[in-house]
Amino acid sequence: MKQLFSQAEIAQRVKQLAMEIDRDYPQDQPLVAIGILKGSFIFMADLVREMEREIALDFIALSSYGDATETTGVVRLLKDLDVDIKDKDVIIIEDIIDTGLTLEYLKHYLQQRHPRSIRIATLLDKINRRQVDIAIDYIGFEIEDHFVVGYGIDHAQKYRNLPWIGIVE
Repeated sequence: MKQLFSQAEIAQRVKQLAMEIDRDYPQDQPLVAIGILKGSFIFMADLVREMEREIALDFIALSSYGDATETTGVVRLLKDLDVDIKDKDVIIIEDIIDTGLTLEYLKHYLQQRHPRSIRIATLLDKINRRQVDIAIDYIGFEIEDHFVVGYGIDHAQKYRNLPWIGIVE
C-alpha cells in the first residue's frame, strides 16, 4: 500500500476546513453536522473538534457498495437521523465522493425535512468519477481514481484505523 496523505497533512487540511465552515455559518444559528456512517466518523470527529462553535451531531447510514470496490448504483438507507433538522443549517460530512449518487439521494431525502440549508463537506473528492452534478461546498483533497483506505475509509471492513490515507494497489 502506498501512502497518499500523511496524518499531518490530513490534520492540517481538517483544521483549514473547520475554519472555513466556522466563517460561513452564523454563530447564533443552529448547525447540525450529519456524518455518513461508517466512513466519515474519524473525519467528522476531527473536524467538529476543530470548530469554534456549538454544533449538534447526528449520523445516517447509507450503502451502495457492500464489500465491493465499485458502487452498485442502488442506495439503501440503513440508519436514519435522530434529530429534527427543520429550519436548521445542515452540513453533511462524507469521507469520499466519487459518483455522487449517494449524496444526490441523501440531499433529496433531507430536503424533504425542510432544513434552512444543506451544504456538503468531504475529505476526498474523485471529481473525474462524478456521474451527477452535485455541488460540494468543502473539499479536503481532490484525488485521482484510486481505491483508497485509511482514516475511516475501509475495504471490506479493514484499514479504517490507519491514521493516514493510502492507495490499495
